[in-house]
Amino acid sequence: MTARTAAFVVALVLLAYLLLMGGRAITMISSGEPVFIALGLAILVFPVLGAVLVADQLRFGAATERLARRLDDEGALPDVSHLPRRPSGRVEREAADAWFDAKQSELEAAPQDWRRWFALAQAYDLAGDRNRGRKAMRKAIDLEQDDKA
Repeated sequence: MTARTAAFVVALVLLAYLLLMGGRAITMISSGEPVFIALGLAILVFPVLGAVLVADQLRFGAATERLARRLDDEGALPDVSHLPRRPSGRVEREAADAWFDAKQSELEAAPQDWRRWFALAQAYDLAGDRNRGRKAMRKAIDLEQDDKA
């Protein structure tokens, strides 16, 4: 199963859960009892918030894939296949740090290039800093959108 398929399966399961929770919330709200109305409204917040978060993550994943395809078409997709790996498959820490330093230097030379931000996001991911990697990827997505406009 690919990561994309897994993400959509999880999203569908979550959607089913959110629909069930939403249904329960509406039942409680329509009961007419003040306590149940308050609880129903509180419960309704979670399905709505969950749906917004899932939609945002799916959009992020689709945008990331789009950038990767574009880089691949240009022949500029960062290649990490040469980096030494641990038995677990993760890139060795020293190699990941060196890759990160190189990508950060490249970004400093062209800070408005979305391709450099994409590479930096990948470097953050290899170094194990997923939060900063996601922020860098969001920056790459924003710059690429500006570049297309």
